Amino acid sequence: MLKPLEKPRQRLQLSAYSLSGRLLLLTIGFVMISVALLYFPMVARYHHQLLDDRINSAELAILPFTEAPGEQLSERLRMQLLARAGVEAVILLGGGQHELFQLVGTEPPQVKAEYNAGETGLMEQIRDVIRCLFAPPNRTIRIDANMGQGRSVIVIANEEPIRIALFTFSTRALALSIFVSALTSLLVFISLYLILVRPMQRMTAAMVDFRNNPEDPSRILHASSRRDEIGMAERELSTLQHELYGFLQQKTRLALLGLAVAKIQHDLRNILSSARIASDRLAASEDPVVQRVTPRLLDALDRAVALATNTLRYGRAEERPPQRTRFALAALIDEAASSAVPESGDVVVEKHVPWGLQISADSEQLFRVVLNLLSNARQALETAKRPGQKRILIEAGRDNGMITIDISDNGPGIAVAVRERLFQPFAGTMRQGGSGLGLAISRELITAHGGNLALVSTGPEGTCFRITLPAQG
Repeated sequence: MLKPLEKPRQRLQLSAYSLSGRLLLLTIGFVMISVALLYFPMVARYHHQLLDDRINSAELAILPFTEAPGEQLSERLRMQLLARAGVEAVILLGGGQHELFQLVGTEPPQVKAEYNAGETGLMEQIRDVIRCLFAPPNRTIRIDANMGQGRSVIVIANEEPIRIALFTFSTRALALSIFVSALTSLLVFISLYLILVRPMQRMTAAMVDFRNNPEDPSRILHASSRRDEIGMAERELSTLQHELYGFLQQKTRLALLGLAVAKIQHDLRNILSSARIASDRLAASEDPVVQRVTPRLLDALDRAVALATNTLRYGRAEERPPQRTRFALAALIDEAASSAVPESGDVVVEKHVPWGLQISADSEQLFRVVLNLLSNARQALETAKRPGQKRILIEAGRDNGMITIDISDNGPGIAVAVRERLFQPFAGTMRQGGSGLGLAISRELITAHGGNLALVSTGPEGTCFRITLPAQG
């Protein structure tokens, strides 16, 4: 015994191939890129601020030396002030003088790199940060700054304290950036998961569940009340599943009907064969009315026996392929009109079919189509309460390599509720006792010929159907 398929569960999947996993990776990646774009400018600004602090500290350290009493300060005090400022030497330029203040020696130490503490661009500051972070330890640097009024200051200092402070700040900034990016990624992912991914998983699970057993109406998705695109997709999916469920029910009915018809046709063929044998005796009658009616009766019985035999032979809903022959269309129209509309009735048939018009088609199948359309028109006129003459008009002609057959009546027309499903099995009928199969079968037969059967017009003035067939089969 087969085990029923398990209903798929909605769960969070974070593999690289799942929508959830890709969404999480993309969210983290984009947030990290945004944080990186903020991290480097922030660190660059901090490095520039460190350079500016060295300049300010140096200015404060040499301020006592620039005044007249400063000349009396001891060398030891000068060295202490410069050491506390974190610089090795300070050079003042401008005002016609050149002053050097340093810790030891008479010449400034050898400079390995230069920085500008004045107004610089962001890209230059980022470049300075990279130079500082990847510089060798205890490198001596030069920092230039403009003090205004034509004066400038040059500071010679050891870069190691600046680099250590920059590393400390960078580590903290990086840790904070990672935390912010992780928190932001998590919040964005949860929001997108609840808004997009989870409803998509729900629809996917509903599709898989419905595929496992499409004939179970309980597996149809119940759409939510959302008004966005997800809600629209849910409603469209639910509508599609309802329509597919209806089609499957219809196919099941057709299959059961086909089985029943096959059984009926088996016995009906035997009954028709007996009726055919009995009708042969009518041919020997000398009554003029019997002589005129008997050929039609025999042809009708032959067609019924052939139709029953074909139904049993194929045993399926599909019709056999058309077996084309070339024949006069007017003769077929006359025969179908005589079979569908009795001469003694109050319905008049007008035929405008050229006698020389030849058509290449399956005469039996085309006869069934015309007979069905004429029978429908006659039944519509018989039930209509219309004053005056009840008329069916048949017109045929050739147009651009196609043969058209128009069958119209002056009946009450087709109801609006039936028009949209006119050619659907079991749906396109408004007559009590009708099966709704006639027009569906007729269109199938005409389509197999490479033509079309369409409703041209309908209304209180009457209804017109048009058969279009290729002139050359």
